[in-house]
Amino acid sequence: MAKSKNRHDLMEEIEGDPFLDDPEAEVAEAEITEEAVVADETAALRAEIADLKDRLLRALGALAQVLGIGERDRALDNATDVVRETAPGLVEGIELTRRELLNAFERNKIQKVEPRPGERFDPKLHQAMFEAPVPGTKAGDIIQVMSPGFTIADRLLRPAQVGVSAGGPAMPSA
Repeated sequence: MAKSKNRHDLMEEIEGDPFLDDPEAEVAEAEITEEAVVADETAALRAEIADLKDRLLRALGALAQVLGIGERDRALDNATDVVRETAPGLVEGIELTRRELLNAFERNKIQKVEPRPGERFDPKLHQAMFEAPVPGTKAGDIIQVMSPGFTIADRLLRPAQVGVSAGGPAMPSA
């Protein structure tokens, strides 16, 4: 039968343990624990940085794709004379594609909304992209057209993007 240890026996056992008696051993144990915590935190921060970097690169890639689509949609507007001379087939292909697209729109009752400078701004058909004071115009006049809009059976698909006059500068009183 095992004899139970009394308090005196336990104290002698603890006092005889070299690890418990050595204060430097306690400091070393604390340093090891602290180093492990710092290492874990460092690993967690590095993982978070890698995740954020991945998300940033994906977001930049998506932005580049959107910007590229915008540039390709405006290919004819951005074609210089040099491009027209060196790649006339490409320019002709883009023009044919544009005409076919507009013909398909027309067959399906999709109408292009192309306001002209000087017309009145209509919020049912136009989207104001900016407002600027322009001499010789009334407030609410269209001063610039950025892109046309489209309607289908008298319903708006996409508003025409326009710049609107805030009116001319006030005349100084005499």
